[in-house]
Amino acid sequence: MSLFVLVMQFFWLYMDEMLGKGVGVWPLFQLLLFMSTILVPLALPLGILLSSIMTFGNMGENFELVAIKSSGISLLRFMQPLAIFITFISFLAFLFANYVIPVANLKALSLLYDVRNSKPTLTIRPNQFNSEIPGYSIRIGSKDEDGRTIRDIVIYDHSDMVGNNKLVMAREGEMIPTADKRALIFRLKDGWQYNEGFEHGVHNYTQIRMHFDQWDKVFDMSGFKFTRTNEDMFKSANQMMDVAQLNESIDSLKRQQKRSLGMVTSNLAPYISLETAGRQKDAVVKALAQKYAPARVTYDSTFLEYVPDSMRQMVMQAVVNNVTFQKTQMDGVSLDNSLQTENYLKYEIELHRKFSLSFACLLLFLIGAPLGAIIRKGGLGMPMVVAVVFFVIFHILNITGEKLAKAGSVAPWLGMWLSSIALMPLAILLINAARNDSKIFTKEWYFRLWRAITFAGPAVPTDTVAKEK
Repeated sequence: MSLFVLVMQFFWLYMDEMLGKGVGVWPLFQLLLFMSTILVPLALPLGILLSSIMTFGNMGENFELVAIKSSGISLLRFMQPLAIFITFISFLAFLFANYVIPVANLKALSLLYDVRNSKPTLTIRPNQFNSEIPGYSIRIGSKDEDGRTIRDIVIYDHSDMVGNNKLVMAREGEMIPTADKRALIFRLKDGWQYNEGFEHGVHNYTQIRMHFDQWDKVFDMSGFKFTRTNEDMFKSANQMMDVAQLNESIDSLKRQQKRSLGMVTSNLAPYISLETAGRQKDAVVKALAQKYAPARVTYDSTFLEYVPDSMRQMVMQAVVNNVTFQKTQMDGVSLDNSLQTENYLKYEIELHRKFSLSFACLLLFLIGAPLGAIIRKGGLGMPMVVAVVFFVIFHILNITGEKLAKAGSVAPWLGMWLSSIALMPLAILLINAARNDSKIFTKEWYFRLWRAITFAGPAVPTDTVAKEK
């Protein structure tokens, strides 16, 4: 059920970009199938949370948990076999995210790219100009019920990029698509062609008018046909990699960043002597000290005062050129380093996502099981509400951590594990509350808490106390 809700959310989000393009049922079915596979790691924690709340809530409502506790079996001991089973489910979820999700991402995202970039089907409506065919503007006066016969046709041809210098008008005609759907034939009858031309010379224009009884105008429709892009173009994206490939890419980016830092020194070395490394740097420093230390040469204002007037302009121009060249080099290195850092963060985030969402299955079970024991309500009423609330909190924390990690505000591991770190204390608190038969979800508990705070009034209404007695 949770997977169905998430798939429908995706469908409603991209419905306007998928429908009306003549894609066909099979590609759309494939897209929904692949997207449902991608959403499994997100739907599985929600399903485990809801099922654990419903199961333990139903057992609490039927006093089965009371019978288990009265027989000397604690809640933790009763949860232990289920926790082991959920741990196994979490391990399977990791394997699924590591080996199946990259393939599904490759299939789904490449197919979604093709669907979103495909042109809509050609729709020619009466008394409206249609410019969907590149280079042409078409208007028809009316269309018969058969969908083929058209009347009062006007076609402006501006395919040669010099304006509307070609015009075709016909009294009636037919729209005939070819068998392979790659062309559309307008079989026009009883019409005129107007063609304005320009010859070499001043104000030397020509106009040609030609009448025809029947003429076939062929439009190329290959651009409207749904085509698939080569999937190899998408394989380098972080969503299409498993753990081994992500680690390899991360190591490659680290080595590339070190090479970029080395390029900074190598670019500056020919122009700034003190940036040279090793013995050459020491030799330069020693030579400068021996030459200028005894005299202690100081400049009143600028070094250019000691440059001859005949060379001053050349020196200044050389300095400006060197500084401009170095700025260009540094800007390129800085941009390359920014792109590498962005890719590094994406790979790190995707790597931790595979582990954090798998661990979320166990975490939400540790939250859902004690919640069900405390609520003591089965079915789809109260458990559904509580499960949605806790999952929304988990999802918001997960998205917030991911955005902070992408922005570089926090480390990638901290951003992707933020939801688990924040909800783990809550899981421990709920387990302790369920072990002690907490009444935090009953109204009597809140009446007693209010009495303890205000020291006035009865803990619960009088009729409630009488019923309890």
